[in-house]
Amino acid sequence: MYKTPASNRLHIGIFGKRNTGKSSLINAVTGQDTAIVSAVAGTTTDPVYKAMEIMPIGPCMLIDTAGIDDQGLLGEERVKRTLVVLRKTDLGLIVVSPDTVIDNFEEELAETFQKKKLPFLFVINKCDLAGRQAQGYLEKNKLAFIKVSSKTKQGIEELKNKIMDLAPGHWSPVPLVGDIISPKDVIILVCPIDNAMPQGRLILPQVQVMRDCLDNNATALVTKETELLDCLKALKEKPRLVITDSQVFEDVRDMLPQDIPLTSFSTLFARHKGDLNAYIQGVYVLEELKDGDEILIAEACTHHVQPEDIGRTKIPTWLLNYTKKDLHYEVTAGGDFPEELGRYKLIISCGGCMVNRREIMQRIEKAVSAGVAITNYGVLMAYLSGILKRVIAPFEGGLVELDQKILQKLR
Repeated sequence: MYKTPASNRLHIGIFGKRNTGKSSLINAVTGQDTAIVSAVAGTTTDPVYKAMEIMPIGPCMLIDTAGIDDQGLLGEERVKRTLVVLRKTDLGLIVVSPDTVIDNFEEELAETFQKKKLPFLFVINKCDLAGRQAQGYLEKNKLAFIKVSSKTKQGIEELKNKIMDLAPGHWSPVPLVGDIISPKDVIILVCPIDNAMPQGRLILPQVQVMRDCLDNNATALVTKETELLDCLKALKEKPRLVITDSQVFEDVRDMLPQDIPLTSFSTLFARHKGDLNAYIQGVYVLEELKDGDEILIAEACTHHVQPEDIGRTKIPTWLLNYTKKDLHYEVTAGGDFPEELGRYKLIISCGGCMVNRREIMQRIEKAVSAGVAITNYGVLMAYLSGILKRVIAPFEGGLVELDQKILQKLR
């Protein structure tokens, strides 16, 4: 891969009222004219994303948002889009001017960060101008802040250092395979070629797993399920691990001896981006489903829907065959995710390869708070195929400790 995917970058949300200099701050931090700057309040209408490197923390994604005090019906929609950014924000910067009257807009935003246990920092921009109103408020209320000037670049380097200090330790996902393989291991990746596969290339999860194998000095062999047996016969020794696309679980399971560890790309991403324990626990609600129950299929990206789309066609068919129940489905894609989850009996999430861990964890936390079971594609398909115990076995000694009470159900 030539650049770090957006989904693997620290997401830094830039928030504040109109015309406090959010866009100019991003330009100063990135050293580029990334965001449109204007003296007219409300120039930024939709979130603007800028990928950059902040050393030594590494790849980041800066998100410029519309003013939280935007007015009118269109303004309300812009504010809604701004608040959606919170779902994927790992660290927040609340930008004010020296003469900003800090009121319920900033206060509610700060309270939201505190409630979500997200690190944040007030940035007094335009510090080359007169005014101490904002600073006085922040000092009085003991809220952390830093003074910068996007125009003179005063404080910009200090702000970058502060971002590194505040960056949450959990923002970087656990490895895909790096903690469960060793140098010189041979890993087989089973990548079926079907109508959903993009022309001339592999999909991002497959490429990321391949890269993680290479980064850990292991050998990655790529094959289709139809050539898996030939691939196994060509090896002098058994592979350390076989990783398959979930849609050919049963084919691969039938070919692979029990003594060769097996897992899937979706299961890898279940712990890489989300909470594997929650997903395993959530899948057991399948045994309680009744006619009329509502199921939410939550995709984290938008894509061209194929005739045999996994979320819209295959999963409903598999669940009908398994449960024999008349279930009702709703599909959301991209940044859409319902505010009210109580009507759903189960949420089935995609692997989340195109979004950051924070956004997936927000969805999991929201589901858990609402008392709604949640699982993901890989865990669901492994369960339906009767091999869930086998595909999570490689992780039991890894960085993510699996709940023993949950595992007991699989034994």
